[in-house]
Amino acid sequence: MSLFPVFLLTCVAAGAAGVFFRPGAWYRNLNKPDWTPPNWMFPVIWALLYVLIALAATRISEVPGNDLALALWGLQITINTLWSGVFFGLHRMLAGAVIIAALWVTVLATTVLFWGHDVIAALMMVPYLIWGTYALALNTSVWLRNRERAVPAE
Repeated sequence: MSLFPVFLLTCVAAGAAGVFFRPGAWYRNLNKPDWTPPNWMFPVIWALLYVLIALAATRISEVPGNDLALALWGLQITINTLWSGVFFGLHRMLAGAVIIAALWVTVLATTVLFWGHDVIAALMMVPYLIWGTYALALNTSVWLRNRERAVPAE
């Protein structure tokens, strides 16, 4: 039995955070770099990434000795879920960058472990790792450009 629906629903749950915590006027009014993609692009990219990472986890779920790899997959999707609420909900730009950095490390570790089980599954994680690199750079740039608007604890 394929576990793809379970992994995909897990990704949908993570993506739901973006529905609850929308960019809104606060984000629209931030100073962002010229290389910021248009807002419509984010859900398209995330939809593709979520399908890929769900497929990758499904492939790994079918090989023996997958416990640590799937545990890390679960950890990365949990960390992924945090970002929208912290960045868009709480307006904590620096904390958002820290979350993305932790996510990036976890996605890298997951990808490396996937590689040991299934090269195709690992390759399916690579676009996520690339997007995470870009997202970290973007989040950091937005924070650096708008530090005066940061929540006092930052």
